[in-house]
Amino acid sequence: MRKRTGEKLGWIGGWTGSFLWVGILAVVFLVQGKTIGGVIGLVLFAVAMAGAFLLAPWQHPSTRYYKLMLPFYAAFAVSTAWAVWAFGGFGQAMLNWWYLLLFLPLFSPLFTMGAKTWQN
Repeated sequence: MRKRTGEKLGWIGGWTGSFLWVGILAVVFLVQGKTIGGVIGLVLFAVAMAGAFLLAPWQHPSTRYYKLMLPFYAAFAVSTAWAVWAFGGFGQAMLNWWYLLLFLPLFSPLFTMGAKTWQN
């Protein structure tokens, strides 16, 4: 049987890269003295990284990918809400509700590969 190392690195590396902004922003908040926002961000980043390993498709070979990805999308939603809250909310001139539409392309993997499993 193949080792599928590239696919494993893609899964772990992809989710790490997807949530790296949360960890970086949390550190920035900590340096700025926004302790609560920084700690919450670090916890979100740690949970996402733990999920990347615990929900890995090779750990659950018969589970469809969309079921494995849904917790990450929930974490994205929570992380986005955290970032908006930590920056001061939508009352700021730089944030607008329409910016949330920029996140729509993030959902394309649910439709393109969501029905597949690690086995096939």
